[in-house]
Amino acid sequence: MGLRFLLSGAVFGFLLSRGRLTDYDTMMGMFRLTDLHVMGVMGVAIPVAAVGIFLLRRGRVRAATGGEIEVHPKPDHRWAPVAGLVLGAGWGLTGVCPGTSLAQIGEGKTYALVTALGILVGTYAYGWLRSTPAEHLGEALAGAVAKE
Repeated sequence: MGLRFLLSGAVFGFLLSRGRLTDYDTMMGMFRLTDLHVMGVMGVAIPVAAVGIFLLRRGRVRAATGGEIEVHPKPDHRWAPVAGLVLGAGWGLTGVCPGTSLAQIGEGKTYALVTALGILVGTYAYGWLRSTPAEHLGEALAGAVAKE
């Protein structure tokens, strides 16, 4: 079972690499609006994913593990715009989105390890903030600063 997931991840990483989506200059070209093929890739990926989700909902398809796949719309979250800005800033600074950083590591680009570390730290910080009750968040942050 794990081999199937490993192989699908390797194929996905290979496709990202072949599409030049792991190349820093390609990403910077996208942000500077001088190389629009990344937007084209995204423009194709979104409708393909939409059709795939439609078929999953309609077909009562089972997951590779045997369980039923349930696709629910995500509720709006008031912090989503801020999270989008943080993601965009990280993407603009590093030239990498989270998925492509792993493909870059697979290509042997060692600088992607720093990006992956940042992703892990950000994910940990998010989990820590979400697990801390709001009324204690100020105290928790003050304690974290005091420990330094």
